[in-house]
Amino acid sequence: MSQETILIVDDEANIIELGRLYLENEGYRVEAAYDGLEALQKFETRNPALIVLDLMLPNLNGWEVCKKIRATSQVPIIMLTAHTDDIDKIVGLELGADDYMTKPYNPRELVARVKAVLRRGNFRESKRVDAPALHVGPLTIDLDRHEAKLGDTMLELRTKEFDLLQCFVENKGLALTREKLLELAWGFDFYGETRTVDVHVAHLRERLKADKRVRIETVWGVGYKLVVAE
Repeated sequence: MSQETILIVDDEANIIELGRLYLENEGYRVEAAYDGLEALQKFETRNPALIVLDLMLPNLNGWEVCKKIRATSQVPIIMLTAHTDDIDKIVGLELGADDYMTKPYNPRELVARVKAVLRRGNFRESKRVDAPALHVGPLTIDLDRHEAKLGDTMLELRTKEFDLLQCFVENKGLALTREKLLELAWGFDFYGETRTVDVHVAHLRERLKADKRVRIETVWGVGYKLVVAE
């Protein structure tokens, strides 16, 4: 059974204990934090494999915690929100969360999502072992180093932006539906919505706008494609 550590961050003890019960039953170690500052301290000292992070926290909210963690680490983060509004989900994904759930949630679904996010992360790492760099026009993607360059400029990309750019480069010139991009970059078992793709494409366009030879075009009624002037 897995012995990976899952950090659950929530100011509601019953939410943490419910998650603990089901995750420990699956063999995970569970650490708890009840506010944002404690979350950062536990992140530094416990080295979790994944963080389940509530947005509404005392001392430091979930958005700020996510930003601080993403400044130094790509540890998977599943965000929890009590709101059904898309804006919370979109902001969480923009900050680098890997998935999100709306409270109250089914604890069996939490376990399924934890397993899915960890599995996707392990799959990405296995693909990158001794992987050759990808080159299209001025774009270079080094899968081993997890780096992307546009000409001589290093691109500052979050994990999902990098994965999405890799999908576009590997399918240069092909029109890809949002569903196909979700499948390729997030995995078959991602629970999110196609709006997630639009948010990340907008970010990639911003990163790539310095070189007009590279652009992500909207294919109306279909999705997106990468166009590169060689």
